[in-house]
Formats: sequence, C-alpha cells, structure tokens
Amino acid sequence: MARTPTGTIHSVATALAAAKTISGISNAAEAVVSSTAHGYSNGDIVIVYSGWGRLNFRAFRIKSVLTDSFVLEGANTSNTDLYSAGAGSGSVRKVTTWVDLDRTMNHSSSGGDSKVVNVKFLESDVEIVLNDGFNAVQRTFDMDADMIGTPAYAALKTLSDTDADTVVRRRAKSGALSLLPAKVSFNEEETLSDGQAVTVKGSFNAQNISTRYAA
Repeated sequence: MARTPTGTIHSVATALAAAKTISGISNAAEAVVSSTAHGYSNGDIVIVYSGWGRLNFRAFRIKSVLTDSFVLEGANTSNTDLYSAGAGSGSVRKVTTWVDLDRTMNHSSSGGDSKVVNVKFLESDVEIVLNDGFNAVQRTFDMDADMIGTPAYAALKTLSDTDADTVVRRRAKSGALSLLPAKVSFNEEETLSDGQAVTVKGSFNAQNISTRYAA
C-alpha cells in the first residue's frame, strides 16, 4: 500500500558500544555472524565493519540471537563471487543511544543512481555502455533554528563537529524502517525567508547503502 511521509520520525545514533570481534560471517541468504559472548539481543541495531566491502559500514537489525552468534536480518551474502568465503571477519558495534530529530522539514535525497561509462573500441563504430557502480547517497533537511539548546540540535552539532560514525533511522507511521550509516554535516547559519520559519540546515552523507525493512 502506498504511504506518504507524514508522521515519519528521523533519529540519529549518538552512542555506539565498544566493538565486538567478528570471527566469521557465513555465506547465506541471511548472514550468520560468529562473535563470542557478544551480549546482543533481538532487535538491536548494529554497524558492521567487515572485510567484505559490500557489507562494510552497513547497518542491520539483529535477529536469531545465540550466545556466540546472531543473524543480520536481510543481509544476503550467499553469492561467493561477491562475498568470498572466509573473508568477512572484522567487528561490529551496537547502537546504544538514539536521539529523535524533532521539528525538521524539507527532507530530500540525492544519489544512489547508477553510474555508467561510455566506451568505443577502435574497430567499432558504436559505443557501448558499461555499468560503473552507483553514486553516493546524501540526504538533506532543514531544522527549526529555535531548536538550539535541545537534545536533537546538540546531537547533530556534536556528530558534525566530531565526524563520528552514526546511523540515521527513519521510521514511518506504517512501521517501515530504514537504516543509513552516515556522517553528519550541520550548518548552523540561519536561513531567513519572508513568510517562512527560520531554519538551519543539515545533511547525512552516506557511508554505504541503506537497509530497509518492511512494516
């Protein structure tokens, strides 16, 4: 069913737990992570730092927790051409603190589009098009400038000033969830437009692709 953005809540991760070592990740439709005495629970959100570039700096929700392993919900690592067997080890960090971003508006996204390269071989009269990955994703937004002094404003300023790793969580009224690993840029210069609220600007600069979960 179609939905509108009304009622969507954005949050940022302001604290990450100490890293837990990943001794291995399985090649499976949903990857099983081996991590001794990790202490995580079902529903926790983590950032994965992995030897697999396609999985590195991705954010996932955890399920099927056992003492020394857990599943990254929705992480399909079954293709061994893309995820070389035995090469996915690294570390993982759990989000421990979220701060909701109140009084934001004008959210927009750019990037994520496929990149191509036009190539013409010497013996041919016709160019061909080669796929060359995807553009980086960036999300931008405005915030009520009078939010200064609130936890949301302080969180964005600190994440921007420290260039810290974070996860942007987007929760729709329907229950749909999006997780984007990102760095924050926050511009405190006020924008004044007659007849409109005074705002400041922020952006989420993606470090990998988002992970989406249905309602």
